[in-house]
Amino acid sequence: MSLFGLGGGQPQLTSNQKIQAAETELDLVTDMFNKLVDNCYQKCINKTYNQGELNKDESNCLDRCVAKYFETNVKVGENMQKMGQTFNAGGKF
Repeated sequence: MSLFGLGGGQPQLTSNQKIQAAETELDLVTDMFNKLVDNCYQKCINKTYNQGELNKDESNCLDRCVAKYFETNVKVGENMQKMGQTFNAGGKF
């Protein structure tokens, strides 16, 4: 893309397209966050609620769970980009 978005061969998006793209991205981020919360809650939080606050084990588990979730998400995203580039270059998966 050239300076100031002029030329470069890429079509300019309309305001409605930009809004739609932002809404779609927000939906994806919200969905990912909700899945992270659900998965890590199921894995790490004791269902008997003996204490009003997280104990050390629960807190450590949540830290590791969130870190792994994001690390995995990054790796999957990188692999999807590579696959997309290969596909766009006329190759096969």
